[in-house]
Amino acid sequence: KWFQQQATGEKAWIFVISAVLSSAQQWLHLEGKESTGALTDGRREEVLKQRKELSLELLNLRGELVTSSAACEKLEKDRHELQAAYEAFVQKLNQQHQSDLSELEERLKQFYTAECEKLQNICIEEAEKYKAQLQEQVDNLNVTHENFKLELETSHTEKIDELKKDYESSLSELKKTHESERETLDASFHEKQEQLEEKIGELQRENDALNEKLKLEEQKRIAKEKANLKTPQIMYLEQELESLKAVLEIKNEKLHQQDIKLLKMEKLVENNAALMEKMRKFQQENEELKARMDKHMELSRQLSTEQAVLQESLEKESKVNKRLSMENEELLWKLHNGDLCSPKKLSPSTPPMPFQSPRNSSSFSSPTVSPR
Repeated sequence: KWFQQQATGEKAWIFVISAVLSSAQQWLHLEGKESTGALTDGRREEVLKQRKELSLELLNLRGELVTSSAACEKLEKDRHELQAAYEAFVQKLNQQHQSDLSELEERLKQFYTAECEKLQNICIEEAEKYKAQLQEQVDNLNVTHENFKLELETSHTEKIDELKKDYESSLSELKKTHESERETLDASFHEKQEQLEEKIGELQRENDALNEKLKLEEQKRIAKEKANLKTPQIMYLEQELESLKAVLEIKNEKLHQQDIKLLKMEKLVENNAALMEKMRKFQQENEELKARMDKHMELSRQLSTEQAVLQESLEKESKVNKRLSMENEELLWKLHNGDLCSPKKLSPSTPPMPFQSPRNSSSFSSPTVSPR
């Protein structure tokens, strides 16, 4: 490596010197061309002086280049000799290493064979010993497991009995509570149903009375039409009668809807009875305690929700019936007190109605009904 570094350094130095020489020659050539031009005598002498100095330096560098080239060749020769000696030495060392390695491998093979046999014997003895210990531990664990299993079965049976007792007691309490709530709700339902039926009957009777009055008014109107006695007031009353008919039809439709809702409520009561029957059937089955309890709780919640919905619907129906009753009473009061002829009810196209004569007013008179 040292010889290689020396040879590399010498080659680099020779390359540098060659480059300097070539550049110096080029510069001298250019200076010679310029000296033949329009230079002054003083400048020409200075250039000639520099050329001489450079020529001397060039000669010195050429001598150094020759010396360096000879040294480089010598170093290259020494390097080849040393490389040949090194390769012979390395080959000899490799042969010696291979022989030592083969001998060591044989010795290690014999040593490890003997050690493996010893370890196999030791492992067999240890395995037998551990096998006996493990068998003893397994037997002990089997005994412990059987005892623990018996204890668990006993405690599990006791817990199941306790759960059965708790389930039966809670089931009986829930049954009593549900029965009392159902009876209360049935009583309130029947009471409100009776009230609604009474209100519906009253509304129906009022509706029938209004229909009778409308029929009478219609007959009177037809009679007057035949007699060609139509006046603006009579035309206005006819329009009001038509509007009253439309209102009565709407009321009849609402009453019909009330009947439908009552039928739905009766169906809900029947469904409630069916659900109670299903609950009694569920109470007779006791195979899966936890699942039965969950189903019973879910059924109770559902019934409570349905009862709340039923209660809310009853309240809504009561409010609607009350409002309808008030509207019917208001219409009856207006009809009997002559408010239907009020100017506020007239359309923009209807002319003002003249003052009603006693004769005309007496023809539409009816018994007054005081508002409730």
